[in-house]
Amino acid sequence: MSIIRRSNIFDPFSLDLWDPFDDFPSFFNNSALSVPRPGFSSDTAAFAGTRIDWKETPEAHVFKADLPGVKKEEVKVEVEEGRVLQISGERSKEQEEKNDRWHRVERSSGKFLRRFRLPENARVDQMKAAMENGVLTVTVPKEEVKKPQIKSIEISGE
Repeated sequence: MSIIRRSNIFDPFSLDLWDPFDDFPSFFNNSALSVPRPGFSSDTAAFAGTRIDWKETPEAHVFKADLPGVKKEEVKVEVEEGRVLQISGERSKEQEEKNDRWHRVERSSGKFLRRFRLPENARVDQMKAAMENGVLTVTVPKEEVKKPQIKSIEISGE
């Protein structure tokens, strides 16, 4: 069975949506018995299929996105509403030649968009992004944790 993960700007791991028709045998797709599928097409798969890891180190929040075959010019890294990291772009579809005969198409193409609500300690003004070997790395430094100041009070009296 397939799980399509939809981002939610409040909780990036919420709203898991399972498509029960995704793994049905192909005869359902080509006959009068076909089951109408909801609006989750290959565009949605491309939209939701962008894999992104988010790890937190003592110094920063680090996001790594697998974007094979995508050029850095085709990717946007933006911050919305001051604290929402948005990674978007479009993976181009391979151009078909008239004499081409496709046997299988598994690589996704189309637009993708992922959003993550950054925590309060994120320094969005110092974000950096780099792309190498099809992997986008976005680094969001963290604010230093301020240690509480301790002021000693002298005790008067005997």
